[in-house]
Amino acid sequence: TSHTWFWSVIQNDFKTGNIDLEGCMRLLEKMQINFDEDHLKHVFKKTTDKHTGDIISMDDFRAIYRALVHRPEFEELFKAYSTDGHILPDGQLLKFLVKEQFQTEANETTALEIIMKYEPIDEVRKRRQMSFEGFIRYMNSDECSIFKSQHKTVYQDMNHPLCDYFISSSHNTYLIADQLLGPSHLWGYTSALLKGCRCLEIDCWDGNNNEPIVYHGHTLTSKIPFRSVIHVIDKYAFMSSAYPLVLSLENHCSPKQQEVMADCLKSILGDKLLSTPIGGEVDMTRLPSPEALKFKVLIKNKKVGTLEQSLLRMDDDYRGEAGEVSDSDAQSDSEDTDDTFPIQRLRSPSKRKADRRSSPPPQKKLKVKKSKIALALSDLVVYTKSQKFVSFEYSLQHQQVFENNSIGESQARKFARLSAREFISHTARFITRIYPKGSRMTSSNYNPQEFWNVGCQMVALNFQTPGTQMELQDGKFLDNGGCGYVLKPEFLRDRNTTFTPRNVGGHSKPMSLSIRLISGHQLPPSSMSKTNKADPKVQIEIYGVPEDQARKKSSVIKSNALCPKWNETFSFHIQVPELAMIRFCVEDEISLANNEFLGQYTLPVTSLNTGYRNIPLLSKDGIKLESASLFAHVWYY
Repeated sequence: TSHTWFWSVIQNDFKTGNIDLEGCMRLLEKMQINFDEDHLKHVFKKTTDKHTGDIISMDDFRAIYRALVHRPEFEELFKAYSTDGHILPDGQLLKFLVKEQFQTEANETTALEIIMKYEPIDEVRKRRQMSFEGFIRYMNSDECSIFKSQHKTVYQDMNHPLCDYFISSSHNTYLIADQLLGPSHLWGYTSALLKGCRCLEIDCWDGNNNEPIVYHGHTLTSKIPFRSVIHVIDKYAFMSSAYPLVLSLENHCSPKQQEVMADCLKSILGDKLLSTPIGGEVDMTRLPSPEALKFKVLIKNKKVGTLEQSLLRMDDDYRGEAGEVSDSDAQSDSEDTDDTFPIQRLRSPSKRKADRRSSPPPQKKLKVKKSKIALALSDLVVYTKSQKFVSFEYSLQHQQVFENNSIGESQARKFARLSAREFISHTARFITRIYPKGSRMTSSNYNPQEFWNVGCQMVALNFQTPGTQMELQDGKFLDNGGCGYVLKPEFLRDRNTTFTPRNVGGHSKPMSLSIRLISGHQLPPSSMSKTNKADPKVQIEIYGVPEDQARKKSSVIKSNALCPKWNETFSFHIQVPELAMIRFCVEDEISLANNEFLGQYTLPVTSLNTGYRNIPLLSKDGIKLESASLFAHVWYY
């Protein structure tokens, strides 16, 4: 049956005789077969080498198709459950689902739905059976992905207060390169929003003709109009997620231009802009939930006076009025110099080190810096008021739930190390944003995991910089439908928790995880290879609380990127699965000391599917490599 089906699908393309490489590609595309061009060229050339010329017959095409599609590891599984080696009846498919894929809730309907969806041969499908062709399509589908399909939609309770979620957050969103000389671009905002980012940063400065501009102050980065940024945000705000978007303003504008900012926000965002408490309630004992704030844009900025005062002012015309905020209660927080050292202060690293060694650090003079905030802008701040962080003690006594702190990575790292308990108690109450230290002039990123471990909600990264840190960020927020909000584990929401990352105590839910890495398929060839070769090896890494951190390496398969086989098993013992991330990284071993990145995939450990699973691979820039994947068996208890 499958022969007849195969000939009927391809014969039209061979009507006028044999086909060339172009025709071969077109035919595979028509059959919806993903292929890597380098691998196809190699297999095509091997086939045509047997006879002269650059064209292939129907028989040749069938050999190419089989080389790319009929994987022996799939065939082995298929034959183990097939009654005659050719056909899988619905009952046998159900057995496979329950026994191998651990889908204990699967029933006859489940099996039938899979057959209807993936079996390409009509007569086999009508008999409620599955051919090997159908089985291959099912094994390569999203349903057999290592990422749980239930987690591809919003499945968590979205009615907790905002501070109970990890929130996808970007740092200096307008930059698309480094922090000093690089371009500022609207694409920074578009791409972050399309990735589901829910907290964007906007650095605002006075511009010409009373039009505020966005750029990295005191540096040579280029400038873009604030108004254009808000137009882009208006267009893309809720394209990837319906949940609230926070605009974190790093505000250096004069009161006059702050009024222009407020006008822009109101006129462009319209109803999307949240400017009064939901339902007019000023009860501020608990933050509202992402569910209650759906499709709303929140402004994070300093605020003058109280919410009640803002509400009383609502009907008055107070244009031209500004209030003062002293920086003991505002955010001089390096949020005012959130970042990079201005150009004048740059010196060579060696000189900086020498300076550091020779002179004792100057004692900070405690000046109370006053900043003027236009009431028009101040009144747009409701649930996300920027508040200078003084100490955990001070916050416990004086901070309100709608006041948020921003803490630089170095200080936050010190807190996580020396006062983890107080830090977690703080993040259980207040939204806390972490941002990269100023010396990261190339827009490098820190590891976000150490701050998620202590419950920080907004761990802001430079989205424009690829690397393991952004891969962890992207992997974390694949969860919960990619909506940019992931519910924190219960022990990080409890104000009286005893959990700390270095002492998990009774909060440990030990998990034994076993991964049998079976094979790879159409991996990207090495950049050193003139054909389709690479020497691939796979690293499996666990990120989480310190005792869960682990890394295991497979052996190197020489000279095979098309279909390397490993069949190696790796075991991990994970104490806090709710915080753990797992990363599969494929590298080409160029020499003992040098590896080239080929692809990776990162996901939360709690989103792992069990059974035989395909692992999609992403490029350095986070783009899915359509034809490349790993194949593994996953099991845990």
